[in-house]
Amino acid sequence: MARVNKEEVQVVVSPYRICPLGAHIDHQGGSVAAMTINRGILLGFTPSGSSQVVIRSGQFKGEVEFRVDEIQKPRQTTLLKKENGTKDSSELKEQCCWGSYARGAVYALQSKGNNLSKGIIGYIRGSDDLDSSGLSSSAAVGVAYLLALEHANNINMSPIENVEYDRLIENEYLGLKNGIMDQSAMLLSSHGCLMSMNCKTKDYKLIHLPKEKQYAESGQPKETKILLALSGLKQALTSNPGYNRRVVECQEAARILLEASGNYEAEPILSNGHITKQSYILFVQCKLESNLAKRAEHYFSENMRVKKGIEAWALGKFKDFGVLIAASGLSSIQNYECGSEPLIQLYEILLRAPGVLGARFSGAGFRGCCIALVEADLATEAASFVRREYLELQPELASHIREDTAVLICDSGDCARVI
Repeated sequence: MARVNKEEVQVVVSPYRICPLGAHIDHQGGSVAAMTINRGILLGFTPSGSSQVVIRSGQFKGEVEFRVDEIQKPRQTTLLKKENGTKDSSELKEQCCWGSYARGAVYALQSKGNNLSKGIIGYIRGSDDLDSSGLSSSAAVGVAYLLALEHANNINMSPIENVEYDRLIENEYLGLKNGIMDQSAMLLSSHGCLMSMNCKTKDYKLIHLPKEKQYAESGQPKETKILLALSGLKQALTSNPGYNRRVVECQEAARILLEASGNYEAEPILSNGHITKQSYILFVQCKLESNLAKRAEHYFSENMRVKKGIEAWALGKFKDFGVLIAASGLSSIQNYECGSEPLIQLYEILLRAPGVLGARFSGAGFRGCCIALVEADLATEAASFVRREYLELQPELASHIREDTAVLICDSGDCARVI
């Protein structure tokens, strides 16, 4: 595309993420426990020699062209504000705007006063069959464009700064109300570690596994793998209120709890220091409607699961960690009230699979996949079990998935980077 020597082409590796614990609480300033996997986005690029940006995709038709010296403005559209709140790459394709994230990256950099003079020529592709899978491929795309544009323009940004820039792409440019967990995991993770972040303070740490000797002493599995079980659902199938609605419900629950304790001016998010688990229990019966009480219950219980999960991971207690993942999945269904029949069935199948220690939706469970932590020596057997059982319950959906990609066995990954 660029007519340059291959030595002049560089590649952004932008991994997908999983969130074993901390589901749906990042937008309330809660704590999350996440990691990347060895699947994701590759963006080959070279500086264009001008302000022109030219991008092609290995998965979507057409070519995106614009200039980095054009002023980008937030999109005045409902394309990515559908009631289910999902970020569907197929919708982007249908609307001929799969390049929105590239423009959004320019918007984010411009909005903070960065001088962009050089565009890029790029070719982008994600892991096969994992678009619309609930692994935050959209955030991975945004991160990839940010790193490429920064590299081309000799702009040095810290990972934490790029977390904020990707938030600008999604919250301001595209109008999504999601938090910062996705991009934080992609930019801050390290192979073999659990990345824990307080989404209110943005403080984070990497939780390393203990030395091998400690595994033998604890009787825990020495090695685990990650299963990605695809549902075959590419479009969200749900009549329930969507992601953005649930964010509003959490804020409403926080407002009521704050007012009940005499705080009328404090920020209405559930991580607000004026709201405690005790005050929630005290006021929940008389102050919160049923759906708001459930959202608050999910927030407080999930925050506690993250805390316990960090402790379990640091001790190499994979079995305890898996129990917490399964409990997170159940709370997502019962308290956050997300999920669809196929994903709930997939979650339940995974919990019955040999060697699986815990499972939950990856995302809101309206489409995409479920993730599971599985004992490494039983991963292949577990994958076969899940394929067979899901095919029996959902033959139509399962028929749309290639057999070799229906259940993927993955390892933890590293952070997003330019190579």
